[in-house]
Amino acid sequence: MLNAHTLPIIWGCIMAFVIFAYVVLDGFDLGVGILFLVEHDEGDRDVMMNTVAPVWDGNETWLVLGGGGLFAVFPLAYAVVMPALYAAIIGMLLALVLRGVAFEFRFKTRTRLGRRLWNFAFTAGSLLAAICQGLALGGLVQGVHIANRAYAGGWWDWVTGFTILCGLAVAAGYALLGATWLIWRTEGDLQARCRRHARALGVAVLALIVVVSLWTPMLNPRFMARWFAWPEIALTSPVPILVALLAWAFWHGLSRRHDATPFFAVLGWFVLCFAGLGISLFPYIVPPDLTIWQAAAPPMSQGFLLIGALVLVPIILAYTGYAYWVFRGKVRPGMHYH
Repeated sequence: MLNAHTLPIIWGCIMAFVIFAYVVLDGFDLGVGILFLVEHDEGDRDVMMNTVAPVWDGNETWLVLGGGGLFAVFPLAYAVVMPALYAAIIGMLLALVLRGVAFEFRFKTRTRLGRRLWNFAFTAGSLLAAICQGLALGGLVQGVHIANRAYAGGWWDWVTGFTILCGLAVAAGYALLGATWLIWRTEGDLQARCRRHARALGVAVLALIVVVSLWTPMLNPRFMARWFAWPEIALTSPVPILVALLAWAFWHGLSRRHDATPFFAVLGWFVLCFAGLGISLFPYIVPPDLTIWQAAAPPMSQGFLLIGALVLVPIILAYTGYAYWVFRGKVRPGMHYH
């Protein structure tokens, strides 16, 4: 029966799914933008952008849904997190605006200088958005100081070595996801170079996963108990084992020149990292003190919004899946979606 105890759990699962959908879907097209740093041929850059042109703006639907859902269903969490992470969140939003403008204007410019300008804007926006997302994630995980149901810290409390590491990890993870996406969707010399990028990024991302995973339990005694105390360790130990198995699948796919296997192996890493985050945090939506029940809106509001979510989320999933199905297959030079 839906009540004040079960509704926040249901909504917590919905919000986790929405956030994960955004991270995965917008992650690879942010990664494509980051890879502009190492790809300089304009024809190849056109192909790279055309692999995400039909879907990139739809991917950001999940960001809007996640922000609106947090405000409506967990208003206290929204009221605490926003002032705690204002700088990182504003930086992310401005970077996404810059990136979106550059995406459209790059195809319209007719001068070499204009093309270079919008290339830089697209790359800078993609990289800054990825880093800011990692900074915000790290700032949330390390904990937010709350007093009298409000944020009680300073403007820059979130800036620590851990948050900077998380920012770099998310940017590297997105770049790897973008490289494997391009392996799947392109061919020829561009695909071969993306395989080389993926090998280097794979080593970096795996190392960053290990370091962040070892650092996170040290931030909070509850996290430490979840991962290393008995009997919890019996439930959490499959996560690193599965990461290792997916690492084997990733390298095997690259060595055997499989197109899709590396991409789905990296997606698996994201799933497991997200699962590990959930294991560490639950039931706290804003650690170290604010639980999903304390942050939740009244049960009547949650129930009303749940009806809308049960209609809206399947519709978004349906049209997103249809868009990916229509624009499936390899993207070659000369193909245009603008």
